Amino acid sequence: MTGKLEQATFGGGCFWCLEAVFADLKGVEQVLPGYAGGTVPNPSYELVCTGTTNHAEVVRVIYDPAVISYEELLDVFFSIHDPTTPNRQGEDIGTQYRSVVFYHDQAQKAAAEKAVRTHQQYWADPIVTEIAPLTAFYPAEDYHREYFRNNPDQSYCRLVINPKVQKFRAKYKDMLKRQA
Repeated sequence: MTGKLEQATFGGGCFWCLEAVFADLKGVEQVLPGYAGGTVPNPSYELVCTGTTNHAEVVRVIYDPAVISYEELLDVFFSIHDPTTPNRQGEDIGTQYRSVVFYHDQAQKAAAEKAVRTHQQYWADPIVTEIAPLTAFYPAEDYHREYFRNNPDQSYCRLVINPKVQKFRAKYKDMLKRQA
């Protein structure tokens, strides 16, 4: 760690997938799955899954900006999920799986808006990623933390998360904490 840490908050499908990817990056000190953007304080996973809270499954990324920039985190974010499908990532369907960047300040908002414009060229359909201020973050239940690392043989991990992680590691091998 070289200095002051900063935070970023992203939602792009299942938070297990996002956590597994961001945790591999140099400069990322912590990734915490949780919920944001909804109307119910302190929601549970079961309640969020009903789709009635408007919370998204998100990850809070604590990072060292001297090692990895917010813009680099955004590049990774836009490359590891489909930002053109509203309320859906693959077979995960519902508002909790929407693509969203919750910004912590105006600089992050501007960077996220620029990233949408930059990444649109890679998609035939319009990017529908929501960009909104972070008003509250609620940590997910403990069993969600490091889910992929702790449950590599679970079917969702093998069939959904592992292929995403492998693709990410191949594309971003120079940004990994260790060679995977």
